[in-house]
Amino acid sequence: MSHNADEMKKHAFSFDFILDTVSAAHDINQYLNLLRLDGNLTLVGAPPKPLSFAAFALIFGRRSVSGSNIGGIPETQEMLDFCGQHNITADVEVIPIQKSMKPMSGCSGLT
Repeated sequence: MSHNADEMKKHAFSFDFILDTVSAAHDINQYLNLLRLDGNLTLVGAPPKPLSFAAFALIFGRRSVSGSNIGGIPETQEMLDFCGQHNITADVEVIPIQKSMKPMSGCSGLT
């Protein structure tokens, strides 16, 4: 997720799959807008409250939302091996625990 609305618009309709690992309340509509036709957003985080999304974001793009348990060590290793074989990487922001709520508070302002 980007804090830059222009970046989010630039990448609209460009992903086949998004793995959402966020376990806090967040707006998944901004993710749905990044998916291509027939794209899928899979949730593996468990937010404390139900998430809501615009039905038309799914209908018009033939997109889907699914969920999965993260799995144990063997499943995690299989996923890491797959990512390594296909050169799939992640952008990671490491922050001190004292500032852990600041990034999440910045997520709510994106549309």
